[in-house]
Amino acid sequence: MPTRESAPLGAPCWVDVFTSDVAGAKEFYGGLFGWTAMDADPRFGGYFNFLKDGEPVAGCMVNGGTDPNAVDMWSVYLAVADAEATQASAVEHGAQVYVPAMAVDTLGTMLLVGDPTGAAIGAWQPGEHPGFVELGEPDVPCWFEILTRDYQAALGFYRDVFGWDIHPMADTPEFRYSTFGEGTGALAGIMDAAGFLPEGVPSYWSIYFGTADTDSSCAKAVDLGGTVVEPPQDSPHGRLATVADRTGTRFKLVST
Repeated sequence: MPTRESAPLGAPCWVDVFTSDVAGAKEFYGGLFGWTAMDADPRFGGYFNFLKDGEPVAGCMVNGGTDPNAVDMWSVYLAVADAEATQASAVEHGAQVYVPAMAVDTLGTMLLVGDPTGAAIGAWQPGEHPGFVELGEPDVPCWFEILTRDYQAALGFYRDVFGWDIHPMADTPEFRYSTFGEGTGALAGIMDAAGFLPEGVPSYWSIYFGTADTDSSCAKAVDLGGTVVEPPQDSPHGRLATVADRTGTRFKLVST
């Protein structure tokens, strides 16, 4: 997929990892994907960007442990034209505000909410920072989907708040899935996960990173101190696996 200057409105445009082991994250993701880490910026609480071939590809922030309920996790941000208006619309449609819309210097404006199904989702109004500019290739973000306990509520929320043009891909009791956009133009997905999410696990967003060889990347993740949660398996969309970094933060790999 060619480099893009900006993400379509409503599309995933940025990801970041909240981690209790920043040094470990630098080593793990640097070794797995070839990312380099920029210097942490004290103006933004030590937040920093990972770079791939000199371009921002993901962010990283320390989980300081001040909130006993805070967990290490990857987050997804959707591109919006007006973060404050998005916040108002999200609340109107049943969301809980985690981080109110706030300007990040001249880089843009961020927002983090919990959608009505319990999944955390961010919004990013780009300023000087457009988000990632490359996707769908090895070592960069490739796909994004919400695994939700309330499929219908998720469909309505992302349609009404983020303007998603939703297309059902499968609709059976065993597998319900819709996409934002259609076919090769799809930008993200919504999966009905009510039937298989373990008790106590809330709805959540999952990130797929591209790889040239899923099996080799899994082996490398283990060598770097991570774990393979779901071993590689073939699918109509590539060879998939779920892995976790050194602190147990999960993400998916897919051969491209």
